[in-house]
Amino acid sequence: MEGFLNTKWIATAASIWIQCTSGASYTFGIYSPVLKSSQSYDQSTLDTISVFKDIGANAGILSGLLYSTVTSRRPRLLNGPWVVHVAGAVQCFVGYFLIWASVVGLIRQPPVPLMCLFMLVAAHAQSFFTTANVVSGVENFHQFGGTIVGIIQGFLGLSGAILIQVYDTLCEGDPTAYILILAITPTLTSLLLMPLVKIYGTTTVDDKKHLNGFSSSALVVAAYLMVIIILDNVFTLPSWARIITLMFLLLLLASPFGIAAKAHKECKRPSIETSPLMDDSEPMPTKYGEYHEIPGEPDRVKEVASSSNESLSNDDLEDGIDMNLSRAMLTVNFWLLFVAMICGMGSGLATINNISQIGQSLGYSTIERSSLVALWSIWNFLGRFGAGFLSDIMLHKGWARPLFMVITLATLTFGHLIVASGFPGNLYIGSVMVGICYGSQWSLMPTITSEIFGVRHMGTIFNTIAIASPIGSYIFSVRIIGYIYDKMATSEDNSCYGTRCFMLSFFIMAAVAFLGFLIAFALFLRTRRFYRQIVLLRSRHS
Repeated sequence: MEGFLNTKWIATAASIWIQCTSGASYTFGIYSPVLKSSQSYDQSTLDTISVFKDIGANAGILSGLLYSTVTSRRPRLLNGPWVVHVAGAVQCFVGYFLIWASVVGLIRQPPVPLMCLFMLVAAHAQSFFTTANVVSGVENFHQFGGTIVGIIQGFLGLSGAILIQVYDTLCEGDPTAYILILAITPTLTSLLLMPLVKIYGTTTVDDKKHLNGFSSSALVVAAYLMVIIILDNVFTLPSWARIITLMFLLLLLASPFGIAAKAHKECKRPSIETSPLMDDSEPMPTKYGEYHEIPGEPDRVKEVASSSNESLSNDDLEDGIDMNLSRAMLTVNFWLLFVAMICGMGSGLATINNISQIGQSLGYSTIERSSLVALWSIWNFLGRFGAGFLSDIMLHKGWARPLFMVITLATLTFGHLIVASGFPGNLYIGSVMVGICYGSQWSLMPTITSEIFGVRHMGTIFNTIAIASPIGSYIFSVRIIGYIYDKMATSEDNSCYGTRCFMLSFFIMAAVAFLGFLIAFALFLRTRRFYRQIVLLRSRHS
């Protein structure tokens, strides 16, 4: 039993469960009305608190720095990803408990800046959970970084829909009780499972096979949630049916532990693997530690480059070497990624923040708008999971991963144009395209970061780039969508109806997404030689 609990498979299953409960920030719409009414906030104040939620959930620099610190030290008491999980659990409980205490009157009504701090701390926990799970996953499955990031980030995308099922079943329409559940459930889940999330240095020939098992589990859970969401919005399930559906959902979520048990049974003895990028059968050592520190670099890089009649620039030689944050920020590739994410993540997050209002202006019913919001988590999951999985497959066939960022940002441009068009049913098509493309950035960006800048400081670097998401969301939601909507509003309640309300805003965001496409294409051109040469070397010496 002890051997089973100390495997990277059980670590992956534990990470999945932590991710399933850590996406509370995606369910802000459930408890925001009671927060607004109990604290006597106007809409502008509530929107301000929501901005701090987005900042907390996406600004994970501290979690990255903590992860780098506690995983790079020699074995001591405070060593390993569990330290990051503890920090996240404490923030989650303190933040949501204080919000709950404010709502129920357990403490005196806090001033708005203090409530913003409560929300920032509560949402900030998500970045700690995600950093610990994503980076440890990449270190455990460095040959299939895109796949493992897609799985971990995918379950985070599904967590909103999972938590909504918990709310519908246990809270029965009481958002106050739901806030208390958010304080307790993610905290307990993380504290109970964090000892299992560790970094292992073994590689086996069945890694891809069992990762595909986790992928299949994620797809089944997503399909089940989609069916339940549609049925609930169409028929309004009774309480007994909700209990049954929640119990079945928990059984499906237990499947990753079954996959881990099967993987442990088949991989009791360490074995070696040849990289899918290699044509020969050169073995790979099982010890992890030189994934990004390529032996003989840069001499070895030059040797391989000359053998293929290509030369590498100094930028190429630096790509793939472990860089810290300050060194990464001095590179052009860092800022290309950052600006591309402002365009992609920022415009995508602005869309989901306003999708209900867009539906109202276009005459969608309450049920239709509710379905659009609930199904967003499914499209978000498909983007996160699919981009990681497919880009891994194509990377092993010689395609540079940034090319998928180029493709998704081009598709995002068309998604915004469809939303802007306002034709009947446009939101159904547009939300699918925008949701998938937005989710894909959360899989592609961390993986590309680990490949270009190295794994050692991956948590710090990709969380710094992730700040682009709330920055872009603020610019597009407040300064563009909100400003233009208020200018177009003519009714007494400051509401706007018709295609004119959001058309100009989404034409602007389509142009921004196209700019992101051009920037991502520049990143692809700058790194394609790196992906042809240095990734091959990494596979030989990892």
